[in-house]
Amino acid sequence: MDFQSVKVWRKSQRERLIAARLALGPDTIEAFRKSIDAAIERSFPGLARCRLAFCWPVRNEYDARHLAKTLRARGALTALPVVVAPKQPLAFREWHPGIELAMGPLDIPYPKDSQSVTPDAALVPMNGWDAGGYRLGYGGGFFDRTLASLAKKPVVIGVSYELGRLETIHPQSWDIPMDYVVTERGVYRRDEGGLVFLGAPEPGGSGLMASPVCYADEDFFRGKGR
Repeated sequence: MDFQSVKVWRKSQRERLIAARLALGPDTIEAFRKSIDAAIERSFPGLARCRLAFCWPVRNEYDARHLAKTLRARGALTALPVVVAPKQPLAFREWHPGIELAMGPLDIPYPKDSQSVTPDAALVPMNGWDAGGYRLGYGGGFFDRTLASLAKKPVVIGVSYELGRLETIHPQSWDIPMDYVVTERGVYRRDEGGLVFLGAPEPGGSGLMASPVCYADEDFFRGKGR
């Protein structure tokens, strides 16, 4: 498939998947959010010790603000992306309640004047995702461009719902795969070019070392999968 055909195909898939997500009821969205929060919190305890970038939710995306609040209480510094200019890498600025927000493209808020942050890890929303860990975003290329520009790539955790899974997004040379994918089902890790499902921590469980998902956090600190 040539690039123009891929571009047209991606647009149709993006529209289809966004429509499917928008059709989900608030109770379903909240249940998915709680499942994803739990999977990330239990599988990546190291996020509480890092500079974490996340995105303000739009169009029924996973809402990371609840998890960000929990992680900040444990010591994390949280940041939001900022669109500096078209076709340029994103910047990241610290955000927590009390920092003034302005309205950016797609009516997504961003911090006006807080300090710049180089994230150690990023929670990245995905309209769709495939078996190789590649992300279908909104078509602007901002995250791929940003990840390619950073001297030290953060650990990238793509967040979506199972309904967004595709066989392939027909990745191009500039597409950068996620290191992990988390959905309401649980955690996937990218190994040898494909995603491996690690499972989900048991609700209420505290024994991370008893779960294969805990190895995601070991990789996080050792820099594997980057």
